[in-house]
Amino acid sequence: MGTHTALVRQCALMAALVAVVAVLSPPAARIWVAAAGAVSLAVFVAVSLSRHRQIQKLTVQIDEVLHNGRTVRFEKCREGDVAVLTNELEKMVSRLARATELLQKERSGLADSLADVSHQIRTPLTAAELMLAAVEREEDPRERKRLLRRLEGQMERISWLVTTLLKIAKVDAGAIRVQHAPVNVASCAARAASPLETALDLRDVALRLDIPVTAQFTGDELWTAEAVENILKNCMENTPAGGSITVVANETPLATILRICDTGPGIAPDDLPHIFDRFYRGGNAAAEECGESDDAEPRLCAAAPEGFGIGLSLAQALVSAQGGTLQAANRPYGGAEFTITFPKLVV
Repeated sequence: MGTHTALVRQCALMAALVAVVAVLSPPAARIWVAAAGAVSLAVFVAVSLSRHRQIQKLTVQIDEVLHNGRTVRFEKCREGDVAVLTNELEKMVSRLARATELLQKERSGLADSLADVSHQIRTPLTAAELMLAAVEREEDPRERKRLLRRLEGQMERISWLVTTLLKIAKVDAGAIRVQHAPVNVASCAARAASPLETALDLRDVALRLDIPVTAQFTGDELWTAEAVENILKNCMENTPAGGSITVVANETPLATILRICDTGPGIAPDDLPHIFDRFYRGGNAAAEECGESDDAEPRLCAAAPEGFGIGLSLAQALVSAQGGTLQAANRPYGGAEFTITFPKLVV
């Protein structure tokens, strides 16, 4: 209604202007001036009405998108500023639709992650609750001490899980600070292996570092060391006594490559495509869901005591945050091989 009122006012103003010009014109030219003014006024009214109809259509279509949730593709105008407005509105609706789809996927992913976290935390909590009841009933001091040690181990599992989940959440949110500085590969690997020395000795697994002293890459030494430590844990927990883990690095003009190999049974073909999936623990992990088995954990129970299936996922996230890649494969002559690649950017 407001647009029509404005159009009537504009037409009245133009008609008055044409009448004034006609009156001021010579008598012989008044008819031609009046006729030209009338034609101009008619053209103006026709163009204005057409523009108003186009804008009204756009208004109806936008209302359908906003209130009915429909995906509407705007009709194309041939030319003019209304066509530009239509194209821009179409781009806006397309972007809003994509943003809505991404939000739905993120919401679904968040719900799945919360369900996984709840399940993973519930398992050690249930075990700890049962152990606590057993400790209260036990009268033998030695047996009670053994149960307390197991209970302490369950508490360490829960602490490790919560800490790791927080790190993964920070990586997903882009909230971690990643340094971009020269990193010596040998020093980084030594830092990663240091916390595992005792565990390696107890398991009778040898660790060999074959890294040139000059090999380096641009990245964050602390985060890379944590990623390598998680991979080494996975290899250690899947390598039998008397086996070995080898860390080899080489630097080329294009990239710095770090390979971690073990002499274990390797990765099951069905598990290989999912080895970096969060909370995926392999086909045999279900048998050890309660975490009470003393056998070596399945291949995908990386990094956690008795395995949660998030160690390798965290390692991949930390490497990817630095612009690197982490891949897993089986060696032709047995064992698993993890390859970390940090490409060199050449300007």
